[in-house]
Amino acid sequence: MARDAWAYREVAVESSLDWRGRPCISPVSGQAFSTGMRVQCSRRLLDLAQYPLGTCFLLSVRISDRQGGAPFLYAWHGDPVVVLSKAGRKRFLQMYRRLRL
Repeated sequence: MARDAWAYREVAVESSLDWRGRPCISPVSGQAFSTGMRVQCSRRLLDLAQYPLGTCFLLSVRISDRQGGAPFLYAWHGDPVVVLSKAGRKRFLQMYRRLRL
């Protein structure tokens, strides 16, 4: 089955530590999504040897939920990794500022 391109949108995310002290990916504040929303993506983004904590990425994501569970953002694991610089992050957030969902 092919990916529905209309269901995906670009979102800036960053790596951080979750409440258990493990690395996780979450949306950057100032976008349509809550910073507490879970992001399911490639594990390559959690490789601390390659991408230190606080690294910002640009992902193409869609909103999903599993059997009526809490909604989360899903990014296909085969997409290329796009690292955002601080200037690129600021520019992206200014262009795509949205209300929170």
